[in-house]
Amino acid sequence: MSDRGLGPAAAACLFPGFDGHTAPDWLKGLLAQGLGGVVLFSRNIADPEQVAALTAALRAERPDLLVATDEEGGDVTRLETATGSSFPGNLALGAVDDPALTRRVGAAIGGELATAGIDLDLAPVADVLVDPASAIVGVRSFGSDPQLVARHVAAFVEGMQSVGVAACVKHFPGHGETVADSHLELPSSDVSLGVLRERALPPFAAAVEAGARVVMTAHIRFSAFGDEPATLNPAAFDLLRDELGFDGVIMTDALEMQGAGGPEGIERSAVRALAAGADALCLGAALTPEQVEGVHAAIVSAVREGTLAEERLVDAAGRVAELAAWTSPGPLEDREAGAEAARRALQVEGDAVVGENALVVDLRPEPTIAAGPAGHGLGELLGAETIRLHEGDRLPLLDADRPLVLVLRDAHRHPWQRELVVPGAIVIETGVPEWRPDRARAFVATHGPGRANLRAAAELLQGG
Repeated sequence: MSDRGLGPAAAACLFPGFDGHTAPDWLKGLLAQGLGGVVLFSRNIADPEQVAALTAALRAERPDLLVATDEEGGDVTRLETATGSSFPGNLALGAVDDPALTRRVGAAIGGELATAGIDLDLAPVADVLVDPASAIVGVRSFGSDPQLVARHVAAFVEGMQSVGVAACVKHFPGHGETVADSHLELPSSDVSLGVLRERALPPFAAAVEAGARVVMTAHIRFSAFGDEPATLNPAAFDLLRDELGFDGVIMTDALEMQGAGGPEGIERSAVRALAAGADALCLGAALTPEQVEGVHAAIVSAVREGTLAEERLVDAAGRVAELAAWTSPGPLEDREAGAEAARRALQVEGDAVVGENALVVDLRPEPTIAAGPAGHGLGELLGAETIRLHEGDRLPLLDADRPLVLVLRDAHRHPWQRELVVPGAIVIETGVPEWRPDRARAFVATHGPGRANLRAAAELLQGG
């Protein structure tokens, strides 16, 4: 390949983020060079009309551009960051355990994305919730049973792709094998390959069988593969390609994350990920234009210098092009799928109906980087007075005759939340329901903190 051809091939493998509601000039320059895709974050999205105009403008520059975002449902949403998702997350769907409903939710989310001009969803999460202490997986997992997770991953993929939007199954070979957050560090797992095959891989195998177009790698060091994190480890790619038979696009998790070496090492990580077997490089949200352009230049230089095989780059770029040719998003509106799933996911113990004078106390832990801060709460949906407390805060003086609703998130991980639960309260657990309060008037597990989950809980509290 001539030097003139290396630039477009390298650009085809890049999926950067950018600032603002319109395409900046530096991004237009990469689009002209053959950029494979972009990833939209909440900072790029104001409302449905704006994001549809943005995606149309991007494709006016490059018609076969892939536009991706993280739209998992639950508390990981980009289209509905301001209000909260209209769809419950995976844990709620796993609690219902109706694959037909999960398939319907996947199609409905895909329809929302298609209307906005987005044709690649970085979902579903296929990680098994091995340890409830994992904050970064938590309610994003369908559950702790590998076979349950597998059937719902397959159903979500089938639903999403039925409307022409590609699903990206993540995080291979399984972020559930560690409680550490790869945004902040490089997690490690010492489980054997046999355990991985039995516990972590079934959902990914089911996704491949269901025809998933994209699989995303995890920035996790698995001792079964050696010292390199899976994103940079040829052994992990061989497992996915040869043993599971996956022939689609392999995408990295964001290379700016500390698990992949962080922004300061992103050029080296990008080249190593391609050499190991990755096709699409998700670069992340916080890189500067200079860093993105530096990655592009580093890939071209690596081929010229012989540290990255030209054939590997051509193969990667070709897989991205095939994916872009496959996508054909078609709109579908089915918001009721989210509401139905959220209602069916409620687990209720005791009398949870309150009058109009309830006080809602929302106990909020620090949000994960994947989800970000929530702009919605149960009190607003209930139309009730709300107090939000964080770790270190105390309950105010309470009126004994006034119904008290305490909203928790992963109380099993947060002793301060458990200590604030008082007898006679109605306790709403919006995270993983591992802990039960003593002497509560009622306990409600929503299996997720998304707006759809909280609206279902509000209906219940109002007697619906």
